[in-house]
Amino acid sequence: MASLYKNRGTWYLAVCINGKRINKSLGTKDKKVAISLKPFVETSLLQELRGFIKSNAKLSFSELVMRFLKAHPSWSKATYDLNKHILNSHINDKPLPINPTSRAIHIRHINLCWNWGLKNNLVEKARLIPGDTKGESRIRTYNKSELNLMFTSISNASFNSFVRFAYYTGARSGEIRSISKDNVLDDSLIVFGKTGRRMVKLNSQAKKIIHSQKELWNYSKDYVSHKFKKEVRKLEIKNARFHDLRRTFGLNLIKQGMSIYKVSKLLGHKSVKTTEQHYAPLLTVEIEDFELQ
Repeated sequence: MASLYKNRGTWYLAVCINGKRINKSLGTKDKKVAISLKPFVETSLLQELRGFIKSNAKLSFSELVMRFLKAHPSWSKATYDLNKHILNSHINDKPLPINPTSRAIHIRHINLCWNWGLKNNLVEKARLIPGDTKGESRIRTYNKSELNLMFTSISNASFNSFVRFAYYTGARSGEIRSISKDNVLDDSLIVFGKTGRRMVKLNSQAKKIIHSQKELWNYSKDYVSHKFKKEVRKLEIKNARFHDLRRTFGLNLIKQGMSIYKVSKLLGHKSVKTTEQHYAPLLTVEIEDFELQ
């Protein structure tokens, strides 16, 4: 009745009933993910074939969002929560963010949901929001004096250690805000964040910090954001965000001669292309003027 097959590297599901057949892309090249998606998609296709769900079902956006979220069980919790927050904000008619990058993220996720609905014959028309879907690349990094000022002047000892640990590992805030001692290995740290489970390399500086902590950190997202802003404001460091520590980590390694491939691995990016996209604007800024002979 239902079978999986591969076409050009992507897994598809074929469902047949009473001589009728529907093929549907599962949007993945991973067989395990395809197998996990199979029962959800199979049920939907069978209902469509039996006439319970008609093509172009004319779902409302709120109904479409429910289907969209349920159709992606392989998402990490962070990805699921981000999509749910953005889509529910749109359902509740909240205005798009003013910040260009945040606005682009919202537009991108909302349009993705509409396009998914159109592709799966759940809506007659994708009501796409016009506008930029990439946003402006943030290029803020910290210089040596700013880093030294933070490392020596943030008075709260535990948070000071947290800031230094974030810089020495290049980890995302969400990956290290709440660490279990069971996940601390000799030279690495097992974390769960934006891209799911990954290993964070611990250099000698990071190991010294984490082994000196009597209790590991257990911070909320808002606490880290607000506490960091409060501390850098007192130090008169302008236009500073916690994530800029991660960006500075990557840039400094590249400037020290580390290959973009190794930096990409340390940052936990899915591909080197992602790293290049993040750091190309920064490296352009670093190039001094020159003349061709």
